[in-house]
Amino acid sequence: MKGPNDYRFDTLSIHAAEMDDQNQALNSPIYMTSTFTFKDLQQAEDTFTFKRRAYVYTRGGNPTVNLFEQRLSVLEGGVDGVAFSSGMAAISSVIMSFTGAGDRILAHRNLYGSTFGFLNHLVSHYGVKTDFVNMTDLDLFETFISPQTKVVYFETPTNPSLEIIDIKRVSEIAHAHGVKVVVDNTFATPVFQRPLELGADVVIHSVTKYISGHGDVVGGFATSKDFDYVQRLKFGFMCELGGVMSPFNAWLLLRGLKTLSLRMDRHASNAMKIANYLNDLDEVERVIYPSLPEHPGHKLAATQMNGSGGIVSFELRGDRDKAETFVKNLELIKLAVSLGDAETLVEVPAMMTHRDYPEEELHIFGFSGKTIRISAGLEHPDDLIDDIEGSLKKVFH
Repeated sequence: MKGPNDYRFDTLSIHAAEMDDQNQALNSPIYMTSTFTFKDLQQAEDTFTFKRRAYVYTRGGNPTVNLFEQRLSVLEGGVDGVAFSSGMAAISSVIMSFTGAGDRILAHRNLYGSTFGFLNHLVSHYGVKTDFVNMTDLDLFETFISPQTKVVYFETPTNPSLEIIDIKRVSEIAHAHGVKVVVDNTFATPVFQRPLELGADVVIHSVTKYISGHGDVVGGFATSKDFDYVQRLKFGFMCELGGVMSPFNAWLLLRGLKTLSLRMDRHASNAMKIANYLNDLDEVERVIYPSLPEHPGHKLAATQMNGSGGIVSFELRGDRDKAETFVKNLELIKLAVSLGDAETLVEVPAMMTHRDYPEEELHIFGFSGKTIRISAGLEHPDDLIDDIEGSLKKVFH
């Protein structure tokens, strides 16, 4: 007989860690309550001392939130997880859980703009410094590890330049120096990549994106194979800092998980078709997508990923005015931050999500002021390509 977590990914995304509901509802109920009651003080004492597994206050635990934490942890290969009110709440809490005054963080050069801002500006006020390095160069990466380095942080693929970082080798190098490794797996999701299995210590998500898939939730998540660490992160950081996820949001995210694999296949298929279309155009200077053979990380991606995801970045020939004209003339594709929604979205990162990066130094971080990022949605690919083609005609003709 199979155990509860012995099924394949698509089945686990629907059934993992199912709640024991006495009413046998097909969909788990939403526990929209701030607090939980006790029959007497002895029951309260047993709960507060962990002799009894129960709930006290939704900031510290809630059945709906915990079900989401456990289900996504199973999909990532973790033992348990912590849900947060936003991706940045997850990122900041995990970073703070590993560092203190006098410590250093080693981060990849290309990150989500708010992550870069947090690491480059905010944590420095508390005596923690961040070194940004190109982690695709493993020899260079290792030279930046110092006795003060406590954590290595990166995304792969990166946002928005889609660089691929060798999770296994970076983890091996970091662990040889006693340094923890944190990977943001938002772009790939556990459908296409499982960093814990490659040696990472903690995996982070902005579940606002693909895990939700419908653009109606803001949330974050972290998981690990270290149960004691997960407990420390939950009760020592999430609870104390207060970045708690709403039970209703957790319920929406459980809904999103049920179709995650199906959606990721369509996102990736649409992205591949868009990338191939753009790659054949003289008006396009470069296309960045890991499944393209000319992508610098193409071979590495094939070893650690099962698919390249739904993001395509590219640059048009000419200056940034061309990029601005392109996004202005799109009709079906919407100009917006975020990604992973059913709708296809487009942005110019240097003008939107990555404004914290110094514009004169963008080349150091792997992208430019005219880089365009498309999050391929779930529409018919021919309609998306028709929209792109129509806008390009207005830019160049």
